Amino acid sequence: QVQLVESGGGLVQAGGSLSLSCAASGNIRSINVMGWYRQAPGKQRELVATLTSAGNADYSDSVKGRFAISRDNAKKTVDLQMNSLKPEDTAVYYCNLESDVGWNTLTYWGQGTQVTVSS
Repeated sequence: QVQLVESGGGLVQAGGSLSLSCAASGNIRSINVMGWYRQAPGKQRELVATLTSAGNADYSDSVKGRFAISRDNAKKTVDLQMNSLKPEDTAVYYCNLESDVGWNTLTYWGQGTQVTVSS
């Protein structure tokens, strides 16, 4: 059983910074992608940033230049440093992990952590 545990959400004023962390545990053979998604009230879940095991990062246009993703493959953790936060960054942030098993890709999600940015 695979678990993703997020931490670090909270309330911050616009222009401030927050850091999110996610730790994976359980029977994971190989991790390909780790990343972060978010879902604001009334909106669909959207990609924030992902990072492959090879070090290739992908960011949403809305967070480029403000957010930075990093991971520790040995510790199975992924972090998201969020700077210059805006009210529109307010959402529940979900940690995501993709593991390749043979020809299949297994996807796991954390329980989510709330990030609220006040104006």
